[in-house]
Amino acid sequence: MMPRQRLSVVMIAKNAAPLLDECLASVAWADEIIVLDAGSRDDTPARARALGARVWQSDDWPGYGPQRQRAQQYASGEMILMIDCDERVTPALRQAIEQVLDAPPTDRVYSIARRNLFLGRFMRHSGWYPDRVTRLYPRRYRYSDHLVHESLETGDAEVVPLRGDLLHLTCRDFADFQRKQLAYAEAWAQERHQRGKRTGLLAIFGHALGAFVKTLVLRGGVLDGAQGWLLAVVNAQYTFNKYAALWALHQAAKGDK
Repeated sequence: MMPRQRLSVVMIAKNAAPLLDECLASVAWADEIIVLDAGSRDDTPARARALGARVWQSDDWPGYGPQRQRAQQYASGEMILMIDCDERVTPALRQAIEQVLDAPPTDRVYSIARRNLFLGRFMRHSGWYPDRVTRLYPRRYRYSDHLVHESLETGDAEVVPLRGDLLHLTCRDFADFQRKQLAYAEAWAQERHQRGKRTGLLAIFGHALGAFVKTLVLRGGVLDGAQGWLLAVVNAQYTFNKYAALWALHQAAKGDK
């Protein structure tokens, strides 16, 4: 009988102490838990250690993709489960993951359905469910260098959907969620600007309107009640911020010449 594959749960964190207890409890069955802290001002590192994690520190912030890859280099397991501090592994998902670990090693990677919380409701539509993300994979796979919306570079590997959900406490505090959305928009614009991308005034409003219609109508946000309507507005606002920031960067660059 082949030995069970070892699982490393890998996380990046910053100022996440209030979230750690439930998160780490949901993966306490893993062979090891790796936390890479990015200069927390609270007791995130100490709390993670107290809960059984192995903790490393980084002083700079290279972006989400590079930071996840940094964290992964500390892992020793054959399989990686990459999660965030505001996510929790459900019992059904744990069972599905353990079945993968008990099977012979393959080149496959595994997608997980996330149930995203928005203003007190776990969304079932609006493009927020099943919201599959590739998070369980052999350690040899690497992350892209994208500053935001990073992805795992898996080439032609087969992507297998797992049963069970990953609970994602996306929006617990609306003001904090908005600040994060603005930071993501700014990072997105910086990345596109560095690649020579541009946008125009009409495109800014067109993309924003398209995001609203896509969320509310095409993705069934209207079925998520009041939260669906609000999320449609938030997605439109986020999209507007992305393209407006990209436009502003190009205008600033022209003024410097």
